[in-house]
Amino acid sequence: MIDTAESFHNDVTMHRNDVEHRYELQVAGKAACAVDFRDLPGHVDFLHTETADGFSGRGLAKVLARYALDDVVASGKRIIPHCAFIARFVSRHDVYTQCTDWPSP
Repeated sequence: MIDTAESFHNDVTMHRNDVEHRYELQVAGKAACAVDFRDLPGHVDFLHTETADGFSGRGLAKVLARYALDDVVASGKRIIPHCAFIARFVSRHDVYTQCTDWPSP
């Protein structure tokens, strides 16, 4: 069964843009979602997640969050979730909590 809350267009591409310090998701060549980060020694600090007008409600931010977090874990670095969206995503997915250093309030 397909969860329609997380279904999205099949022409989705994602990549890490090191020049602008963000993970980006495009739908049919249009910028749809981005996660800004700071690359630190041993860590990637997630700062902000934003979905462009017209793309919200499709689960795209969740798809990009998983892509970005998987990339960080695969690199051997740890996650710092300053972004509220990323923090909620990490707290709901145990696989990432073991690789997370929670920021001080």
